Amino acid sequence: MTAKKKKTNFNRHIKRFWVLYVLICLSVISIFLLASVGVFGKMPSFEQLENPQTNLATEIISQDGKTLGKYFKQNRTPVDYDQLPEHLVNALVATEDERYYSHSGIDAKGTLRAIAYLGSKGGASTITQQLAKQLFTDMNQTGLANRLTQKIKEWVIATRLEKQYTKDEIIAMYFNIFDFTRGAVGIRSAARVYFGKEPQDLNIEESATLVAMFKNPVLYNPYRDIFKDNALQRRNQVFVQMARNEFITEAEKDSLQALPLELNYTPEYQNDGQATYFRAELKKFMNNWIKENPKADGELYNLYSDGLKIYTTLDAKAQTYAESAVEAHMKNLQKVFFEKNKNNKTAPFRSLTQEEIDNIINRSIKNSSRYKQMKKAGVAEDSILASFDKPRKMKVFSWEGKKDTTMTPRDSIYYHKSFLNVGMMSMRPQTGAIKAWVGGIDFENFKYEHVQQAKRQVGSTFKPFVYATAIDQLHLSPCYELPNTKFTIPKGKFGLIKDWTPENPSDDYGGIKTLKQALAESINTITARVIDKTGPQPVLQLAQKLGIDTENIEPYPSIALGTPDLSVYEMVSAYSTFANKGVHVEPYYVSRIEDKNGTILYQHQPKSQDVLSRETAYVTIKLLEGVTQYGSGQRLRGTWAKNLPHYKKAVTGYPYDFENPIAGKTGTTQNQSDGWFIGMVPDLATGVWVGGEDRSVRFRSITYGQGATMALPIWGMYMKSLYQDKDFEVSAEDFEKPENLSIQVECDNEAKDDDKSTSQPDYNIDF
Repeated sequence: MTAKKKKTNFNRHIKRFWVLYVLICLSVISIFLLASVGVFGKMPSFEQLENPQTNLATEIISQDGKTLGKYFKQNRTPVDYDQLPEHLVNALVATEDERYYSHSGIDAKGTLRAIAYLGSKGGASTITQQLAKQLFTDMNQTGLANRLTQKIKEWVIATRLEKQYTKDEIIAMYFNIFDFTRGAVGIRSAARVYFGKEPQDLNIEESATLVAMFKNPVLYNPYRDIFKDNALQRRNQVFVQMARNEFITEAEKDSLQALPLELNYTPEYQNDGQATYFRAELKKFMNNWIKENPKADGELYNLYSDGLKIYTTLDAKAQTYAESAVEAHMKNLQKVFFEKNKNNKTAPFRSLTQEEIDNIINRSIKNSSRYKQMKKAGVAEDSILASFDKPRKMKVFSWEGKKDTTMTPRDSIYYHKSFLNVGMMSMRPQTGAIKAWVGGIDFENFKYEHVQQAKRQVGSTFKPFVYATAIDQLHLSPCYELPNTKFTIPKGKFGLIKDWTPENPSDDYGGIKTLKQALAESINTITARVIDKTGPQPVLQLAQKLGIDTENIEPYPSIALGTPDLSVYEMVSAYSTFANKGVHVEPYYVSRIEDKNGTILYQHQPKSQDVLSRETAYVTIKLLEGVTQYGSGQRLRGTWAKNLPHYKKAVTGYPYDFENPIAGKTGTTQNQSDGWFIGMVPDLATGVWVGGEDRSVRFRSITYGQGATMALPIWGMYMKSLYQDKDFEVSAEDFEKPENLSIQVECDNEAKDDDKSTSQPDYNIDF
């Protein structure tokens, strides 16, 4: 072969190479152009790249900046790059994309290596490509052709993302979108769920554990026992990568690899966490607000995916103390309740026939989710009811934790009916801001809410409204005296169809009592004399101004003894007016709402009304102070009743030893169905109700069934915790006395705390 011919052949190869090279380049360019115009499937628009849809959770934030819970389809709350610790970012880059800061979305070296070795030496997806895949492409493509087109789309989107966002923003977006499983989507949820802390508080080994999950969040999940070894090995490999990329030294790597894998697993399911009942009520508020406040384009906000921030008035510490007090006392009280029902043949019910009990259970069956689901599925009525009598494995509530057992669904209804429940609310009288809200003992098993939703008979806690009306109308003093004898309001007066002669349950009559003594000792006969002087209609008018719904309350004198059914919410709202010098401020729990960008969408506007003069409010407070000085609330002080064993058995947290002024009132309804205590200091009012879901679920005797035993201890423990916490502001001072007080409030014959500390029985009747 001649030299000329060899040269011609060489030139021909060179030309072919360049033709092939140009064709490949044109093909790649063409493929990218075709992909960019949507030939291989819909591509995100500029607007979508600007605002990627990521199903952001709505966050509920306490007054002191703590997250109380979330509403979500995916538990994702985004964080900014500056909230990510440096070692977390370094761990991700070292493990997932070593050349992240030197490429523009596509790692050419990694791609060529992946092609040359057919992926056997690792893939070539960059962090930006993985973000593009999760944001804008179908992650479940099958078949070689589909996977190739998906990869092309990822490349195109990745390059667009790199033009649209900074490297730091892309890192933050990737952390925010990744699903770490166990209800944790995004790095903030993952840090809270797996380690119980915010992302910026993660240490390096915790960061490495989470970054290890990017490879496979199931296979390397540190929570699952079967995968813990995998998670540990993968975490240690992250340390290897960090050392290789000089983010840590070899010595640091060795030390870190020797550390055990430790978690603080804190699930954030919507039935768990703090303030579960409050969050359910807040959801109702938000649903109404969303209907009435559409976006600018008319679209409604989505509570579960629009990333709203709801700033509430609840204080996380106060809420914790409230929930702890409820748990401690109710757990103890329930033991006594079970003990007292051992010989009750109709337990947990009392004074009911079997037919009446069957009616209660059958109503509960028809209100159950099991019944409703089967009914919706078209199952015949007989078959549904029969299913409630078939034993099955289930988990039931207990104060020691969920209990695995086997019983029929009907028996489980009986079982859960046997638990006493609770409602508790605490608020600032001056602002209306609600600080704590406990609507029941366990939201998962007892959905009915007992702060605002439930209304129960209030007993003697209604009496202060009668006395306040008399003070306002007649200028009566707490020292005003009336005889403790039976008293009759005749038929025809106030619409009565027969004579009304209330009795004192203790059957204690005789002598003269001041109004302060009468309220402290809950003397029915004297309260009847007072409402006879005022009339029931003015009492209801005052109650309505205090925030109580009186629409369905008939104006009969019997209201003086607490026959109306009212909520804890209403009662705390009303009592707060006395502490706030006669001004009623409407309670509220949402201070503002922001969208995901921080734009304020709602700001609370306080609503207040002058109801009573400062003098009337103060005199009523002085009456209520008598209850805790020598009435049914005196067990808040000293070591009163310390030698009564049955009291110590039922009551938790005693002695309380409060020495500061406390205005309050206990309440107990007929047959001990409801126990109440509402107590106030100058800047905090708190109400507690305790009872069974059904009114026939109750203690047999007043010894354990009164408000002073059922409800007051929760108030006592809650307030002790607040006073011990120096960071929570709560007053221990006197209620402010108005100038030019014209009504006498200090009585010469007042009983002193010490006078009755040993002789007062442990069953002050407070009907």
